[in-house]
Amino acid sequence: MTAQLEGARVNKWVVALAVMLPTFIEVMDTSVVNVSLPHIQGSLNAGMDEVTWVLTSYLVSNAIIIPITGWLASVFGRKRYLIFSLLLFTAGSILCGAAPSLHVLIIARILQGLGGGGLQPLSQAILLETFPRREHGMAMAVFGMGVVMAPIIGPVIGGWITDEWSWRWVFYINLPAGILALFMTTLFVHDPAYIKREVFRIDKWGLFLLTLGLGSLQVVLDKGEREDWLQSNFIVILSIVAVVALVLFVIVELRSEHPVVDLRIFKDSTFSAGTTIMFLGFFCLFGSFVLLPLYAQQLMGYTAFWAGLLLGPGGISSFIIMPIAGVLMQKGIKPWLLLIVGLGTTSYALSMMSNFNLQGDFFSIALPRLLQGFGLGLFFVPLASAVFVNVSVEKMGNASGIFNLMRNLGGSFGVAFSATLLSQRTQVHQTFLSENITPYNPALQKALQHSSQLLEMNHSGTAHSMGGLAFIYQEVLRQASMLSFNDTFYVLSIATASLIPLTLLLRKGRTGPASSGAGIH
Repeated sequence: MTAQLEGARVNKWVVALAVMLPTFIEVMDTSVVNVSLPHIQGSLNAGMDEVTWVLTSYLVSNAIIIPITGWLASVFGRKRYLIFSLLLFTAGSILCGAAPSLHVLIIARILQGLGGGGLQPLSQAILLETFPRREHGMAMAVFGMGVVMAPIIGPVIGGWITDEWSWRWVFYINLPAGILALFMTTLFVHDPAYIKREVFRIDKWGLFLLTLGLGSLQVVLDKGEREDWLQSNFIVILSIVAVVALVLFVIVELRSEHPVVDLRIFKDSTFSAGTTIMFLGFFCLFGSFVLLPLYAQQLMGYTAFWAGLLLGPGGISSFIIMPIAGVLMQKGIKPWLLLIVGLGTTSYALSMMSNFNLQGDFFSIALPRLLQGFGLGLFFVPLASAVFVNVSVEKMGNASGIFNLMRNLGGSFGVAFSATLLSQRTQVHQTFLSENITPYNPALQKALQHSSQLLEMNHSGTAHSMGGLAFIYQEVLRQASMLSFNDTFYVLSIATASLIPLTLLLRKGRTGPASSGAGIH
């Protein structure tokens, strides 16, 4: 066994590449399709409400599979399940690209999500076992570079491929990556000794309640803002179903002898604190990720490609700082200290974004993203390493599935929250600003005269006046929208800073018998 472990450590970077390549592509697929939706809508003759199911179907199937990955790997064998997931994800990608209709595309996206859902937790579990315990910071730096970078560069790559080739190639590019990943997995990844592929009694009620609860919850988060939340009977019913199903799921799993998701792991206070911080941290991060492109496109007139490029500096800084964070942890720097620096930097970057205006240039917008990228690297790497400090290798797959589920749900909740707050604050500011548009306001009269001159209309004075009012109203809408972006960024900044005290809970992490590393042999 020792010789096997030593052999594994020699090839740890090969194993890391083998598992990270498909994970990068899978995570990127959660965002790469966003910019292609208008092209898909036109090509398949679908309505906007219909075409958004291309995104929702993938997210729902993805969310259902992630938490049960550890159970599936223990039943079928981790290598077998990883190869099956790669085959299903790659086949689903090809079917997506060749889809002749929207219904076929949605079915293909479900298959793609079912295949891709297991790749994130499997990759994390394999990396944590392949790298010795003292190098877990570096392992999570590798994992973080894939998981964090993928959704950032996804819109840029998706926009470029869609414009230059076709939306279908957004899916076809997964084929060479999938084939290479299958080849490397077959050669270099093997099941550890503790996975004996025993056939457990299937937790039917647990699977049913998890599928129903998470599926309903993901649809609510994805469609809620568009359907005006509780004003929609559809959203209300699904919300009730999600809450009831998930509460029953927790009760069933805690009483089950062989649960599909072992929730008893939350008895570890370090793991519980870490997953809570991960959920809330990605709540704030993904909330800001969705706001920045909207601000750039809606208010600053950026194209989708240039709006995607605004996220680039943050991706570069994250790419640089993550391996540095891994090295610092190897040198003995405590994870919770790096986490405090990361959260503080991210909060400061968001506070800078809360001061955006309608006259900002590319550099002034990209600079906060650059700082946020540094903060993200110092947030994800130490947290992803510290949270598993007391988790045994036998429980690593289950813990990784729960951890990745909380990360994804945090992002989904954050996006829904930011979109809703942005909409509500826009209405508030629009109402407040409109109160000053009255015929008795001297400033309005002066602005009307100035705007009428700019319009260069060859009509009556009434037309001049109406055109001037329309011009001013459009400006009111822009100012109200700008103020709402400022408010939302500010709220996210405060929420991020409020997580700093929670990092002290990670100081309880200890290194005990569970800390002994296990290699891939």
